[in-house]
Amino acid sequence: MKDEKIYGLMAEFVSPEAVVEAARRTYQAGYRKIDAYSPFPIEELSEAIGFHNNGVAPICLTGGLLGCIGGFMLQWWINTINYPVNIGGRPYNSWPAFIIVTFEMTILFGGLAAVAGMLMLNGLPQPYHPVFNVPQFSGVTRDRFFVLVFSTDPQYDPVETRRFLEGLSPHSIAEVPA
Repeated sequence: MKDEKIYGLMAEFVSPEAVVEAARRTYQAGYRKIDAYSPFPIEELSEAIGFHNNGVAPICLTGGLLGCIGGFMLQWWINTINYPVNIGGRPYNSWPAFIIVTFEMTILFGGLAAVAGMLMLNGLPQPYHPVFNVPQFSGVTRDRFFVLVFSTDPQYDPVETRRFLEGLSPHSIAEVPA
């Protein structure tokens, strides 16, 4: 018998209501490292699995602030330190002239940080995922719904977790090999 590492246990459901209820009960039972899969977005599903924290907004804010400060400081340094040119009697640090570039750098860096943050936090690009090893998972693109309890969850026990998932009345339960 091979000692194969298990990624988790996955339960299959046939309706969106059933997967939302199963995800809610799984979270209430104390499992925290869980995920749910659906062929279309289900708004209640992210709340049911306890996904409340979205880290993209702080990353976007940080990128925007860096772009703002960087754009302003670049213009200030060029016009006051590196290449000061008196044009029409204006001061070297003429901040109203810097507003447009500062704004554009804020938007550019904020947008790039948002895209990079989304990709990092989603773990993308990810060409391979262990759930693809389960034959039933091919139904997720058509009409099946899944709840996955990761084996790294502190409360995970192969026997007890399977018993718990069976109590949710799924269509099937499968072990996900790592």
